[in-house]
Amino acid sequence: MVRRISGRPVWLLVFAIIGALTIAMPAAAQSTGILKGTVTDDKGQPVEAAVITIQMSGGTGRRFETKSNKKGEYIQVGIPPGQYEISAEKDKMGSAPAGYRVRASNTGEVNLVLAGASASANKENAAKATELKKMFDEGVALSSAGKHSEAIEKFTAGTTLVPSCYDCYNNIGFSYAQMKEWDKAEAAYKKSIEVKPDDANAYSGLATVYNAQRKFDLAAEASAKATQYAGTLNAAGGASGNADALYNQAVILFNQGKSAEAAPLLQQAVQANPTNADAHYLLGMTLVGTDPAKALPEFEAYLKLAPQGPADKVKMAQDVVAALKK
Repeated sequence: MVRRISGRPVWLLVFAIIGALTIAMPAAAQSTGILKGTVTDDKGQPVEAAVITIQMSGGTGRRFETKSNKKGEYIQVGIPPGQYEISAEKDKMGSAPAGYRVRASNTGEVNLVLAGASASANKENAAKATELKKMFDEGVALSSAGKHSEAIEKFTAGTTLVPSCYDCYNNIGFSYAQMKEWDKAEAAYKKSIEVKPDDANAYSGLATVYNAQRKFDLAAEASAKATQYAGTLNAAGGASGNADALYNQAVILFNQGKSAEAAPLLQQAVQANPTNADAHYLLGMTLVGTDPAKALPEFEAYLKLAPQGPADKVKMAQDVVAALKK
């Protein structure tokens, strides 16, 4: 049973918490992604029953296979985040391999064209794709190691080789954001959108950049675009909001003092991705003043998912849980 703290009502604790809270930058959700696209021939006609191979980079051996339908469309769900190489094949005809980085709770799109060009052109495209993959993998490794300046060099080289590599621009934006060079991060994400206007990842990155600079109106606009273009499919096959985009939007509203508006977005975010610890934490913050009984399990979920999270947030959650259980 949730009770008031002896001699100190819960609402006083809430004000103390909100006064001390510093909202963390939106973190990437830890779940799986979706990859979809179309397979066509060199005349733009859909190819049915093409075998699409989705192979994870880095020698992990993780591999997925699916087939295109009568419209040439394919979809693969449950793909762990990471860099992948995607190709299609049918009747001894194949596509040039395409590199793509799958992100958690997002739907990526990779369209493939079966070889209809000359053998020399296909060989050249394959060589270029192999070189881009090498650069991209090296950039990802450097970024993961926190060597963001070096990672930017690799991804920039990738855009020189293949100017349409929008995911290269996304990663450049991410690294600049980690370095808090907001203007350069913004420019990189905008370049990605220039190459691919419906790039949900780039809009989500822009929302993070604007939110960090407290440009809440711009952040809200970018987050709404990210949600619009995400198009994530749920288990029943229907559309649902992108977990990261929903969380970004909620952070913006919460920072504007609009907790009541942030709460339903956070509820959708934790439904779309139950492992997003920060979403549980912020949902608890929006509920603790109005419905402590519902706030309690959100803080407990946060502590279970992120026991080694930021010390101040972990202590805050522990204090609230202890207080609400008295």
